[in-house]
Amino acid sequence: DTSRHVVQVLRMKEGEKLNLTDGKGNLIVAEVTNSHKKHCHVNIQHSIFNTQHSKKVTIAISLLKNTSRFEWFLEKATEIGISEIIPLICERTEKQKFRDDRMKGICISAMLQSQQTWLPILHEPVRFGDLVIRQFDDCRKMIAHCIDEKKQPLYLQIDKSSHRLIAIGPEGDFTKSEIEVAQQNDFIPV
Repeated sequence: DTSRHVVQVLRMKEGEKLNLTDGKGNLIVAEVTNSHKKHCHVNIQHSIFNTQHSKKVTIAISLLKNTSRFEWFLEKATEIGISEIIPLICERTEKQKFRDDRMKGICISAMLQSQQTWLPILHEPVRFGDLVIRQFDDCRKMIAHCIDEKKQPLYLQIDKSSHRLIAIGPEGDFTKSEIEVAQQNDFIPV
């Protein structure tokens, strides 16, 4: 797939340089030596390791009824450098189908398009109740919901720890009981 993309879509020829990554921080500058669409060969010129941000952001978001909206979210989250994405199944989640291979492909495409070198970890869907009781090291846990109550502005919570987890609900929001359980497990309403 990558050979075809380099040769047929980008129309690269022998002698041209391109950037490659493994999604684990390595940026490899290479030169095309054979521009065959099924087995493009490159010569590595040099590589650079980009360290991952010290501040880790995990977003736990409900699967959405409209799959294209969830795919758009994955794309944008990858482009801005989110570390982990946890698909949620909440009480009001309408669609519970998750095509792992397609979703990972979207993340890879977004990583390459935005010239990121770190691919976010895309987890399998988990039930909301399992997420809230899970232990996270040095983590500021937040829940974004629409119920009128005292909430903190999100920007005030961002810099307070090295790891932030933000939970986002489905269409129709989290249920009142889900919000209460989250708050009992140290989630801050934002």
